[in-house]
Order: sequence, then structure tokens, then C-alpha cells
Amino acid sequence: MNLGSTTPTRRDMMTGTLGIAAATTAVAASSARAKEPAKGAGHRSDGEYVTSKDGTAIFYKDWGPKSAQPLVFHHGWPLSGDDWDAQMLFFLGKGFRVVAHDRRGHGRSAQVSDGHDMDHYAADVAAVVEHLDLRNAVHIGHSTGGGEAAHYAARHGKGRISKLVLIGAVPPIMVKTSANPGGLPVEVFDGLRSGLAADRSQFYLDFAGGPFYGFNREGAKRSEAMVQNWWRQGMAGAANAHYLGIKAFSETDFTDDLKSIDVPTLVLHGDDDQIVPIADSALLSAKLLKNATLKVYKGLPHGMATTHAGLINEDLLEFIAA
Repeated sequence: MNLGSTTPTRRDMMTGTLGIAAATTAVAASSARAKEPAKGAGHRSDGEYVTSKDGTAIFYKDWGPKSAQPLVFHHGWPLSGDDWDAQMLFFLGKGFRVVAHDRRGHGRSAQVSDGHDMDHYAADVAAVVEHLDLRNAVHIGHSTGGGEAAHYAARHGKGRISKLVLIGAVPPIMVKTSANPGGLPVEVFDGLRSGLAADRSQFYLDFAGGPFYGFNREGAKRSEAMVQNWWRQGMAGAANAHYLGIKAFSETDFTDDLKSIDVPTLVLHGDDDQIVPIADSALLSAKLLKNATLKVYKGLPHGMATTHAGLINEDLLEFIAA
């Protein structure tokens, strides 16, 4: 499926075979974990969590020396902090402190019924950051996570954030409006909602196996492991959170956020991004930010931080160290 089309079809998606036994076991184990109400912060069998202001348990990973400069990673829809494995391991090896959370309703965080909007997403990040007392942090967001990171930086980051990175990110706004004539028609996002509601499991296989990683392009070398890992992360989250999250990432207008951010910001985007077309995202965001550096990767897909992790990691390191 190409998000530039208003009619999602299976024809332009490459579907794959899934290792059912292994994946089902992983998802069952994740689903079986207790979502007990948290009192402040604490430890569960699967990791650390903090309670946001509205009482939602937010899972996070915190690796590396507590005295080191922190890097905070914001994942895309409908994934989890696990999507940053390649970056977290790389930067951990470089001596950084690396932190990644699971957005509410995603991964291991609480599957709550409300708060699936950018205001709550950013406030949840603030709860993690304040709990860990992270300062001089570099926030790195991909796709929906780029919107979340920008919203956090604008609303909560003053005095705590030193740099920002937006990778294939959704700002300024994805949906087509009178003020954003280059955006995607709302029917595109209605198609995502319909596909998710009809058969979420198959929809996620098709999405990862097609446009997300560019596996639907002629000559692309498909990685079944990437498709399965994407599916694993997606299915571990809550259907309601993912459904409502589509509105959050497509209809939130980040223009004022971008205009207010004054820290150095690196904007990375592939020019063959089929999910977040570059012309109405990175190219506009770079103009709205006060201190932006734009880097465009020829032919790279939306999921380039996974498909081309080595390249992206080196560029991130150069920016962070500068």
C-alpha cells in the first residue's frame, strides 16, 4: 500500500510468511503481563515503569552510566521502544546513557482507554524524563515519535533538552487542510483505520512487508526478520491505542511547536519515504525550525533507521558529538 493513494490495496504490498509459533509465544507472553496500577514508579518483571500524571503506567528502558549524556528515543506507530535496538546498542557502546519508553497503549505500557493524543504522549515523556532527572539530553524521534519529541521539546523540554533529531517525522502536519494543501487526504488515514479494524494482524504484516521498509519497490531485498519484528511489536500493543493514534499522528499541527524550538535540530528523511512524504514534512519542518540541519537520503524508505542503521547511527553520532 502506498500512503499517497487514497485506496489501500493488497496488490502493492509484499506479504510474507510468519514464524507463527515463535511470534505467537512472544505476543502471548507480552499480553499476559499484568498491567497493575502503578504507585509513582517501580519495577516489574519485564522492566521499569513510571506513572504519568493521569495514573498511566509507562514502561521504559534505561541503559548505561547514569553520569553519561542521555539520549532519549521516541518510537513510531504502532511500535515500541524495541524499534530502537540498533541505535541503543550502538550508542551504549559509545558510552552514552540510552533511554526508550513505550508510548501509552503500545508495547509494555498500560493499555488504557484514553489519552491517545500528543498532549498526553508528551506529558508521559516528561514523566519519564523527570523521574530519571535527565538533563542535557538529546531527544531522537522517528515518524510519530518525531511529532512526540517535538511536542515534548516545545512544551516540557526547556532546561532539559540540548538537541533534537527528527527522522522520517510527521511534523508539521500530515493531513491535507486548507492551510496544508500538500498534505495527504483524510481518506488515506481512514483507510489505515479500516485496515486495522478489519484484520489488524494481517494489516501489520502487509504494512511492514510493503511500504514501511520499501520492500514493495522493485529490486528491494526483503528481510523477513524485520517484518516479523515489526509485527511482534505492533501486536503487543492495544488495538484501541493504535486506532486512535492515527488521528494523533496525522491531524496534530506541530507548526507552533517547531517555531518555538531553538535547540540544534537534525532533520533526517529518505526521499522515497512512502509513509511520510518528504515534501510535506521534512522540507517544511526544516524551514520552520530556528536552528535546523536537513539531510536527505536518496532512495531510502521510511524505516531507514532499521534498514540502514549503520549509516543513520554514524550521522546521529556526528551530530550529537558536534
